[in-house]
Amino acid sequence: MSLEKFTHEAERWLLQAQADLKAAETSQSTGSYEWACFQSQQAAEKALKALWLYNAHEPWGHSLVKLIQDFPDGPVKAKLDDLISHAKRLDKLYIPTRYPNGLPDSIPAEVYTDGEASDAIGLAREVVEAVRALMV
Repeated sequence: MSLEKFTHEAERWLLQAQADLKAAETSQSTGSYEWACFQSQQAAEKALKALWLYNAHEPWGHSLVKLIQDFPDGPVKAKLDDLISHAKRLDKLYIPTRYPNGLPDSIPAEVYTDGEASDAIGLAREVVEAVRALMV
C-alpha cells in the first residue's frame, strides 16, 4: 500500500472511531449501557488501528493492549504506553457486553450501569484524542 493510501485509510479509521464514540454517548443516553461500553471499546480500537495505518503499518487483532504493546514505532509506542491502563479496562468490554453467555445467569442489558458507560466513554475519548494528537 502506498503512503498516500495508508494516510487515507488512517483518516477513515479515525473518523469511524469518532463516530463510534458519538454512538456510545447516544447509547448511554437511551439506557443501553452495555452498547455504550462496547462502542467505547470499538472507538478506542479503531483509533489505535488508525494510528498504525498512519504510520504505514497493518494493524491486526482486537486487543487494545496488544495494539499498544506491539506498536512497531518506538517513539510513538512510548507515547502510547500511558494508555495501557485504559486499554486493559476497555479490553474487558469486548465480549461480555454483547453476548448473553458472557455473564453468569444474566444478560448484558441487565448488568451494565450508567457509571460503567460513563467510565468507558471517558477512557475511549482519551484514547481517541491521544491518537488524534499523534496523527498531526
